[in-house]
Amino acid sequence: MPEQPGVAFVVVTHLSPGRKSLLHEIVGRYTRMPVQVAADGAQVEPDHVYVLPADAILSIEGQRLVIRQPEPGRRHRKPIDIFFSALAVDQGESTVGVVLSGGDGDGTLGIKAIKERGGLTLAQVPDGHGPEHPAMPQTAISTGLVDFALPADQMGGRIVEFARSQRLLDHMATDSRRSRDGEAAKEARREIYAILRNQIGHDFAGYKTNTFLRRVQRRMQVSQLNSLDGYLEKLRQDPQEVGALFRDLLINVTSFFRDEDAFGRLADTVVPKLFEGRGTEDTVRVWVPGCATGEEVFSLGILLREEMDRLNAVPRVQIFATDIDDRALGVARAARYPGAMLEGVSDERRRRFFIPDNGSFLLSKEVRDLCIFSPHSVIRDPPFSRMDLISCRNLLIYFGAEVQSQVIPTFHYALRPDGFLFLGTSENISQFDELFSPLDKKQRIFRRRAGSGSGIRLPLSVHALRPGQVAGKPRRPGLSGLALRQSVEAQVLDRFAPAYVVVNHEGDVVYYSGRTGKYLEPAPGLPNRQLLAMARKGLRLELRTVFREALESGRTVTREGVAVDGDDGRVQMVTLFAEPLRERDEGEPLFLVLFADEGPTLSRAEVAGRSHALQDGATLHLEHELRETRERLQSLIEEYETALEELKSSNEELISVNEELQSTNEELEASKEELQSVNEELHTVNADLNNKVDALDRANTDLQNLFNSTDVATLFLDRDLRIRSFTPAASRVFNMLPGDRGRPITDLSQRFSLASFGQELGAVMASGQPVERRVDDGSGQVHYLLRMTPYLNSERRPEGVIVTVMDVTSLTRAEARQRLLVAELQHRTRNLLGVVQSVAQRTLNDDERMDTFQQRLATLGRVQSLIAHAAQRSIDLGEIVRAELHAFAVPADERIRVAGPPVPLNMEHVQIVALVLHELTTNAVKHGALVHPGGRLRVEWFIRAVPEGGRCLVLLWQENGVPITAPPNRSGYGRELIERALSYSLDARTELSFGPDGVRCVIEMPLAEAA
Repeated sequence: MPEQPGVAFVVVTHLSPGRKSLLHEIVGRYTRMPVQVAADGAQVEPDHVYVLPADAILSIEGQRLVIRQPEPGRRHRKPIDIFFSALAVDQGESTVGVVLSGGDGDGTLGIKAIKERGGLTLAQVPDGHGPEHPAMPQTAISTGLVDFALPADQMGGRIVEFARSQRLLDHMATDSRRSRDGEAAKEARREIYAILRNQIGHDFAGYKTNTFLRRVQRRMQVSQLNSLDGYLEKLRQDPQEVGALFRDLLINVTSFFRDEDAFGRLADTVVPKLFEGRGTEDTVRVWVPGCATGEEVFSLGILLREEMDRLNAVPRVQIFATDIDDRALGVARAARYPGAMLEGVSDERRRRFFIPDNGSFLLSKEVRDLCIFSPHSVIRDPPFSRMDLISCRNLLIYFGAEVQSQVIPTFHYALRPDGFLFLGTSENISQFDELFSPLDKKQRIFRRRAGSGSGIRLPLSVHALRPGQVAGKPRRPGLSGLALRQSVEAQVLDRFAPAYVVVNHEGDVVYYSGRTGKYLEPAPGLPNRQLLAMARKGLRLELRTVFREALESGRTVTREGVAVDGDDGRVQMVTLFAEPLRERDEGEPLFLVLFADEGPTLSRAEVAGRSHALQDGATLHLEHELRETRERLQSLIEEYETALEELKSSNEELISVNEELQSTNEELEASKEELQSVNEELHTVNADLNNKVDALDRANTDLQNLFNSTDVATLFLDRDLRIRSFTPAASRVFNMLPGDRGRPITDLSQRFSLASFGQELGAVMASGQPVERRVDDGSGQVHYLLRMTPYLNSERRPEGVIVTVMDVTSLTRAEARQRLLVAELQHRTRNLLGVVQSVAQRTLNDDERMDTFQQRLATLGRVQSLIAHAAQRSIDLGEIVRAELHAFAVPADERIRVAGPPVPLNMEHVQIVALVLHELTTNAVKHGALVHPGGRLRVEWFIRAVPEGGRCLVLLWQENGVPITAPPNRSGYGRELIERALSYSLDARTELSFGPDGVRCVIEMPLAEAA
């Protein structure tokens, strides 16, 4: 704070009592500053430490920090955006905003506010020391509004240079007020204007001088130049710097639904009136000059589209969006914005009008089709016409008073009668109240006053002066009869007509004639256009009476002999006239108040003597005047009768010709204006169409090159399965020629064999799901991979089918060779098991262990047989169970029950499961249900879901009718295999129990591991 130097430490956190006392101790020990808890609305004082609640908001007002509590029910809390925006409003062009490490997009909208006010913006880029969380600075940099993207240790120098340049600019402003230096600075500024006008084609002489100098100073700072002459020399030698200065002068800062209250008021009061009385043959026309990157244009488009959805008869809507920045128009035409730019868009509108696309959002086609973007200068080019609404927000604030006095009447000309003008919150048209009436002063919504002429000279050419072209002095053509009459009448009115004013029904003056200072003078205090307040002494009372009578009766009212005191002490006798203006069918009523002098000015004594003379010699004076008048009248009548006959016929002819010429001239003027407007619209539409055609040509060329370079047969079909386009490789599969485009694909033959090809294409079109098939040419020599996917439009809806065919003959043959090798390996494995079994039989004694060993080898042989005959990479669990029971000749036994759904097991786990079933079966044959006469065996399995997610296979082995006096004491190989091998290999859980009536074994295996 300049008034009170010092440092204020603000701690934005929520502290526990223990930590708060620790903070008191540390601050008291090292700084001796008082620590206090900040309250809502408190101003931050220097040399204090403040503890803020975690949800507090820091703002600034009058160069002092202020603490605020957030509004209840606020949807998103963005403290950095709030602080930056308040700082930009408070400090203006002296604001510096720095975005460092952070984890979201907070600060992006605040950067835009600082940029709009002409401040300096910086953001941190990665280096060896951060940022730790780069989301905030990267989001700010992506907007293109950051002046310097630097590491944190380089920002201090830039800020110091910015402060130094601020002082340099102040010196420049001070020098401009001095004689010698001021003329040099003005001359340099005029030369910069000329360089921009000659190389770019746009004249910035009408911009505010301070704003222009700030932008020049910004470029001087970037170029590291300290003098205006040095920068001027750089502009002369470097055309790229001229382009950089031009782009920096264009402040393309805008956002969706900026000033939400203003757009809400516009939607409630103006948008419904635009569609009143409009049918399907009518057109609602909107002009948005200075549209920048299109956010304001599309905000209006969304409001109009929402209103159109509520109507039965929808008129055509055209939004003409213009700007002088071609790069900004390119961004607007693309209509693609990052998520941070949609901060002002409600969730409902975001779902309704925006399509997510790779991290950004694309505006829907129904809004884009309403908008036409075109380069256009509101200062240089002819304006549009017959507009219902003009939205020009935050553009006039950069114009000087002279340009504003040209642009605002241009808007008046471009609007229809009773059209609407929508300005920014910092703009106003107080000096043009005669052109516009306020509809909502707070939100800057105005309505065109009908019948009030703007008196502007509109540009007649859409082309600017070429570089080096100098406008010569125009030749004055000879005046025609009508123009001569108008010139003479204007001069006669200017020299001999009495003074007059035009007022509205409230008594406010909307037009002055010349020489009204004799009767009216400005009232002391604030500027006031009230007629009665400006009336001179002696005139106010009679003027009030005359105006009120004319307002109430609607007729002409006259007052004679009204004395008006002059500045020289003399008195002027005046006759007052007040009458309504005729031929005003629409708009507010206007009245003409006329001041006619009665002879020369008189002194006070002459006024008194005249009053007495009028009373004493009135009769003699009237008789003398009457006699002279009779004589003069008789002479005039004789002369008139002589000339009347000669002039009568010619006068009638001249009047007729004059009326026809006047009517023709008015029609020509109207036609000229309409042709100019139509020409401008055609130019705008043509430029937009050319851009779209160029984009389509580039996309078509890229697509054609992709088709020619790919070796994959690809076919594009429409809704009726007719051929739209195809790659050259597709002609080798479908026997197609270039002339086959438009034919149904079902009419052509293909090299692969698939009888249901047409039905499957229809199914893909109906369901929107892709289908993949392996087909061959019928002979089994050539194999193809056929993939059919839906063709989606920009709205993600199917409009056809894409057919892709790839030759996989080599892959199919490789798979066949692999199957052959696996079969040979399985055969050799079975032979090897037979050799091992023979060697073991010859080596070992013929006892019980030998039998067990041979049975286990036989189990492995049976498993290998199942694997060899398996068609897929898995074997059904039921086949393993039945094969094991069949090995002991018991599958037809009525005491055995086998049941369960098909469950495929992976090859890696088939052997361990088969060995477990073998152990259970041999135990049942030797000691269990299959050896006891009353025994029964039940083998069942099923699949169930588990709470953690996934599925589990449950296998139940139940033996009944087997008396067991006591469970076995020792654990053999079979039990080890069941309880440990399954758990280790398959992550299974087993439960083996021996009851008085038999054996029960339950195995639970995760299906993801087993199947």
